Amino acid sequence: MPTLTVQNLPGATVEVPAGATLLAAVQAAGYDWMHACGAKGRCTTCRIALTAGAEFLTPPTAPELRYQAAGRLLPQERLMCQTRLETGNVSGRVPRATMLPHQQYLE
Repeated sequence: MPTLTVQNLPGATVEVPAGATLLAAVQAAGYDWMHACGAKGRCTTCRIALTAGAEFLTPPTAPELRYQAAGRLLPQERLMCQTRLETGNVSGRVPRATMLPHQQYLE
């Protein structure tokens, strides 16, 4: 099964079931992840900065393209609520701006 590894979240390597968003997979594994709009693609709080495996993800959605065009989503960032992992493994980091205060992160 494809996996997502969040490099600055201790122990966070989670399996991503077919059809599930990255956000749903992380939450199902018991990790808390910021998502202010209820996973509707209406904000950028659930973003992840990708470090490897971007080619295994579904193409950017209309909301992601809109946020990229507006400069609110960097080219290497994706919205966890919009992105699905088709095959392979992907790695990324929680951006500092969206880290939760109660969550422990690695440097």
